[in-house]
Amino acid sequence: MSQTRTRKIYVGTVAVGGDAPISVQSMTKTPTTDVQATVNQIAALKEAGCDIIRIAVLNDDAAEALSKIKRSVSIPIIADIHFDWKLALKSIAGGVDGLRINPGNIGALWKVKELVNACKDKGIPIRIGVNAGSLQKDILMSYGHPTPEAIVESARRHIEILEEMDFNLIKVSLKASNVPSTVEAYRAFSRQYDYPLHIGVSEAGPPPSGIIKSAVGLGILLYEGIGDTMRVSLTAQPEEEVKTAYSILRSIGLRAHGIDIISCPTCGRTRIDLINLVKEAEERLRPLKKTITVAIMGCEVNGPGEAKEADVGIAGGNGVGLLFKKGVVVKKVMESELLDCLVETISTL
Repeated sequence: MSQTRTRKIYVGTVAVGGDAPISVQSMTKTPTTDVQATVNQIAALKEAGCDIIRIAVLNDDAAEALSKIKRSVSIPIIADIHFDWKLALKSIAGGVDGLRINPGNIGALWKVKELVNACKDKGIPIRIGVNAGSLQKDILMSYGHPTPEAIVESARRHIEILEEMDFNLIKVSLKASNVPSTVEAYRAFSRQYDYPLHIGVSEAGPPPSGIIKSAVGLGILLYEGIGDTMRVSLTAQPEEEVKTAYSILRSIGLRAHGIDIISCPTCGRTRIDLINLVKEAEERLRPLKKTITVAIMGCEVNGPGEAKEADVGIAGGNGVGLLFKKGVVVKKVMESELLDCLVETISTL
């Protein structure tokens, strides 16, 4: 697996593309005009590991609120705008670090030019966000329905508008709610362009189905080296999006964040209450800001081997468990003491 080399741009202080690590994004789900609620949500997202946050700018009130939000947070903000170039200009004046706006959808070219000049002056990138659900009417008529080819054609039109204005601080997304269409669109685009890619499966839905769709689609792309920044779009709290994104990245060895619990599915060999042990471990370990692997295994078949490979691990027996640290057995512990011993050991790392 090797990442497809794209141009490097910056969203605020976060590099996207080139040799930069794949960044994790989310989007606030509070009303933008509720400044405090939005700031609080961004703080929670930053704590969860979010690198870049996107905020919907629906009207003038939201654009005004955006500048207040920007002054109160420390991670880069992207203004999400549809159709209205004036809102984009107000967002730029308010200090945003990036725009999500499609130049072909905002009317006369002089409006696009004014917007592009403002972005050039401040080094602000534009994400062209193509979505299968909102393609241009003539493209839909030509292709019949939102095929991967239609999605790429839409992106090409928007890109050409910006390129003709000598603007190349561009990143692109080509999303559909259908996983195969999403994957094929990104594959086709990456063969033609070297602009950095924001990857995601649009409207993936609620957990767990939305997590599965995102993991399959994004996992395929990332394993093929496609993607520079990502958002998991779930009908859930935004922190769940960030948590899922890191799980996907970790699973294919691209980026680790937080505690990764490896645990067995249990079977007839299990002689400790492993399911409840793992549930309680998740709750107690969540506040610990560690990037480590923890194995919680139920029996002596695979347990010792997995526990030895983890930073800290438990291999269960008959009402007892072996505690491992960095591959070495530390001690045998009664089942009732396993969790306390595990948490205490992790806290000392």
